[in-house]
This record gives sequence, structure tokens and C-alpha cells, in this order.
Amino acid sequence: MVSIGAAVKEPGSTRRNKTGSWRTFRPEPDSEKCISCGICYLFCPDGCIGEDFIADYDFCKGCGICAEECPVKAIKMVRE
Repeated sequence: MVSIGAAVKEPGSTRRNKTGSWRTFRPEPDSEKCISCGICYLFCPDGCIGEDFIADYDFCKGCGICAEECPVKAIKMVRE
């Protein structure tokens, strides 16, 4: 078996490189339904959701995990 490897000179990160420009959907919270449980914050794979559901749309990829995990369905995904 032959191993093939590579070295990444400077790994990228969604926190350093804006990656939200190719998103087709974005999460939109409903503040009246939100119970501030923090589930969306915990499940966001890119760390784009802060306290009180302040989404950083520069880095959000629109994956919809926050909307799927919300126990009260206070987040809907809206087409860009």
C-alpha cells in the first residue's frame, strides 16, 4: 500500500475566510417563538450563531442544522 500525503501550508477557517457568499438559504429566527434554549448555538457547525440568535451571515453556509434542531421550530430557512 502506498501512502499519499499532502501538507496544508496555511489551513483555512470559516471564521477567517468569509464563506457565506454561496449560500442559497439563510436561517431566519422568529423572536416570538424562540425560547432562548441555545440549541441552535450548540449545533451550528461553523459557530455562526451567537447569543440571542445573532447569526453571522458572512460565514453561515445555510446548512439548516439550526432550524432542524430547534425544539420549537423558531427558525425557518429563507431563500436568498
